[in-house]
Amino acid sequence: MLELNTSKKKSDTKVVVAMSGGVDSSVTAALMKECGYDVIGMTMQLYDMGFDLAKKGACCAGKDIYDAQQVADKLSIPHYVLNYESLFKESVIDDFVDSYIRGETPIPCVKCNQTVKFRDLYKMAKDLGADALVTGHYVKKITTLSGTELHKGLDHSKDQSYFLFATTNQQLDFIHFPLGNMTKEQTRLLAKKYGLAVAEKPDSQDICFVPNGKYSEVIEKYKPGALDPGEVVDHMGNVLGYHSGIVNYTIGQRRGLGISSAEPLYVYKIEAETKRVFVGPEAMLENNYFTIKDLNWLSDENDLEVEAEVKTRYRQDPVKALIRRGANNTAEIYLRDSLKAVTPGQACVIYNGTRLLGGGWITREIS
Repeated sequence: MLELNTSKKKSDTKVVVAMSGGVDSSVTAALMKECGYDVIGMTMQLYDMGFDLAKKGACCAGKDIYDAQQVADKLSIPHYVLNYESLFKESVIDDFVDSYIRGETPIPCVKCNQTVKFRDLYKMAKDLGADALVTGHYVKKITTLSGTELHKGLDHSKDQSYFLFATTNQQLDFIHFPLGNMTKEQTRLLAKKYGLAVAEKPDSQDICFVPNGKYSEVIEKYKPGALDPGEVVDHMGNVLGYHSGIVNYTIGQRRGLGISSAEPLYVYKIEAETKRVFVGPEAMLENNYFTIKDLNWLSDENDLEVEAEVKTRYRQDPVKALIRRGANNTAEIYLRDSLKAVTPGQACVIYNGTRLLGGGWITREIS
């Protein structure tokens, strides 16, 4: 059970639980209620309700809001729905669209955690006089003599630390993660124990605001002209074919290039200014060096050079690297072993074993 570090009685300790309508956040609310805290459930409405009701496999949709309300009723806790639609569009959808137009491949789930969840919901919880904000993420928060640390969840197959690299130290002092020491199977068993109707509800899979995975349609809706055609070229600039919008491509892509070749070709660079997609042999995807921006550093280690491990994809095994921190929250990443398809717009997350040291956004300077 999660014990909050507070001098108040549990019954006087106000806890806001972020309830998405899924099994993880629902069990989190039930655990906090069972512990005896004064629990308030909050669910964010992030986009158009009419569209949401018909969409499956996403989070924060109309059905999910209904499920969250049903769980709150079952637990006899107050439940509020926050209309963050405009904030979500400004902070997440617009950023998603602009990133693709720049020739990048964004991760909107990180932006959502960074903004509407851990910025706006955090502020709301503070404004309500809450003593803590609690979420159902599979990460561990550990308090040491030198401060608060964020670690990978016990269930590494469900660990979500990669998506929380932008969480600040100030936020960590206020946010708690009761599921960090649990497996998904244990969470579902608890949901059944508490009699929650969402016990067998599938995990969210899709980007919530992208219907049927067709993100190019979303981009075209918000930015007409985003699907302008351009050239597909090799490393010498020879034109091999034409494409119908750079937003349809990402680094490492092999299929759907619309060109014929005697050898397999992969996208290794996207040049937004000229609307050109560069393709080449697989060897051109190998990277040993890149830079990141907007570095969020959670470690109390202040050396400008740190030996650590990095991940540039969620499901990727960490690789050893030298992190050289620079001015204006930038860093250079020198990989000890090369990685394929390091992609601008994606996250580089930095670890020391299970501990999350920080992370930032990969820029175009890659070699």
